[in-house]
Amino acid sequence: MKQLLFITLLVLTGLSLNGCAPSAAQLKKVMEENPDIVFSVIEKHPSEFLATVNKAATHARAGEEERMMAEETKKRDEEFKNPKKPEVAANRAFEGAADAKITVIEYSDFECPYCKRGAATTQQVLEAYPGKVKVVFKNNPIERIHPSAMIASQYYEAIALQDIKKAGEFKHAVFQSQPGLADGEKFLKATAKKVGADLARVAKDITSDEVKKRIAADQAEAEKFEFSGTPGYLINGVSLRGAYPIDEFKKIIDKHLAGG
Repeated sequence: MKQLLFITLLVLTGLSLNGCAPSAAQLKKVMEENPDIVFSVIEKHPSEFLATVNKAATHARAGEEERMMAEETKKRDEEFKNPKKPEVAANRAFEGAADAKITVIEYSDFECPYCKRGAATTQQVLEAYPGKVKVVFKNNPIERIHPSAMIASQYYEAIALQDIKKAGEFKHAVFQSQPGLADGEKFLKATAKKVGADLARVAKDITSDEVKKRIAADQAEAEKFEFSGTPGYLINGVSLRGAYPIDEFKKIIDKHLAGG
């Protein structure tokens, strides 16, 4: 890398002797006309070159993460003042306390590995705030990359029509054994049987208009609230996008419980 700096100094000196400071365009022209200079240095000093590139990439990522976090914080503050208002039907499956002060809407895809992590985190949230939080699972299957996600959502909602508790058990069983979704309905039927669902009724309800409309409404709502990926959450109307650790949930929940 010292050789590259030396060559650059020579270029700068040569241009300066002509009576002017080198412009960016001039430097670019010299390097474009003599690319072997750069290639030669890289070949002789590959480790130093890679270290420099990696350092620059790390700084770039850190800067982008800071920018995105700042934007997310700004949006979050605005949503505390003007929270989003999801639809939650009275007969919708949920986990936690029915009269909880905090409602977490979980827009999720059963086949998404990040949603599996998110489901584990919402379970931690329920344990950390007994009686204060309710989690409502909503379906946002991304079929173009997760071929079994839609049918898994249909099974979940069909079981929810029978028994809310069993639906929650099915949800966690599917996420815990997520690789089994590669077997499609064979795995889903076995899981439904495991949680004690009426399989004959499930087979009838997975294609019912009620189940299809519910899933379609969930997807439309997720799009409305700009959840383009999964998982996504609304915590009393405040957005959290991605499989964040519990501390991020706590920041929002605690602020709500403290009165905003």
